[in-house]
Amino acid sequence: MPVETESYRSKLRKYCLYALRLPVRYWRRNWLSKLLLILVALVFLLTSTMAAIGEWYISTQANIPLTYGVSFIPDYAQSLGLNPEATMKALLNIGVRQFRLTSYWSDIEPTKNNYDFTQLDWELNLANRYHAKVILTIGLRQPRWPECHPPSWINTNAPMNTWEPALLSFMSKVINRYKGNPALEAWQLENEYFLQGFGACTNFSRARLVSEYQLLKKLDSAHSVIIGRSNNALGLPLGSPTPDFYGISIYKRVWDAAVTHRYLEYPYPGWFYGFLAGIQEIHQGRNMIIDELQAEAWPPKGQTIPHTNLYEQNKSLSAQRLEHRFAFGKSTGMKDIMLWGAEYWYYRMVILNDPSLWNVAKQQFKANDYHSGAYLLSHPNL
Repeated sequence: MPVETESYRSKLRKYCLYALRLPVRYWRRNWLSKLLLILVALVFLLTSTMAAIGEWYISTQANIPLTYGVSFIPDYAQSLGLNPEATMKALLNIGVRQFRLTSYWSDIEPTKNNYDFTQLDWELNLANRYHAKVILTIGLRQPRWPECHPPSWINTNAPMNTWEPALLSFMSKVINRYKGNPALEAWQLENEYFLQGFGACTNFSRARLVSEYQLLKKLDSAHSVIIGRSNNALGLPLGSPTPDFYGISIYKRVWDAAVTHRYLEYPYPGWFYGFLAGIQEIHQGRNMIIDELQAEAWPPKGQTIPHTNLYEQNKSLSAQRLEHRFAFGKSTGMKDIMLWGAEYWYYRMVILNDPSLWNVAKQQFKANDYHSGAYLLSHPNL
């Protein structure tokens, strides 16, 4: 055996023995050293367990087809100076076949008992024309600021019993109108319902959420119901109601307005979100989708997108970052991924004359095989 190899092995044995003896040496010191050693061991055990569950979940989903979709909100497209219908058609033309749509109470019932379904009707009609599928969000809290969307004639700061009946009546109208629509694939009930740190929302009653869920299942037992949890937090949704699927929001790069006043990149790896999905699967037998994967710039200092220059926008979402975002979604193991910011891609192309994001999305969606028109409901809970 060469001398160099023997020397290398001797050093390796020496370092291994040192590493094994190190915890014993720490344990023999004072109580603070013992406490530190216990904490390190617990962190290692917890992280290893989470990683193992995450990798297990990812492996169980390996043979399930991947489906990309987008959230689409006409009000937001219009705020960017876009034609909403042209925007949705453009998304369909690059291969998008799954949409998460909204049913804002403020848009549909602007005055009491006077309903206007014009906007949502053309969205569903357009989806049907292209054989696309729709997850329809319903309830008071729905995607996009200010999150809660009551009409002006409703005061949600008042006692809940003064306005909840009107909300349930509105929801009934929406459910009955669209439950038989061929494009409808599933309902999403509310949006990050218990997230109190974001949005202009004042009511977080679990009893209301349960009432809404019961109403939805009573009026439409044929379609699945998704309830979304918030971004990154550990823990399990233990209370009622128990939906057919859970959703999770994943944001990777944001502007930290509270502490650093810089862009913050969340360090969580894909298996962390696989763990959140896996532990949910183990605990309740319910699978999870990504109902909101950040694919839009996050402007600094509370600025809006139209008031943020392209150079600054690229700091939080460039074409390269968007490619990474698609890849990160895949790495979680979850197979239904709804991207957030599709209207923004189109805005960059037609308003800012920058097609870089649009081209990345086009490539990804054109390559996505929608497995013969079977989307979310083809994914069984394991």
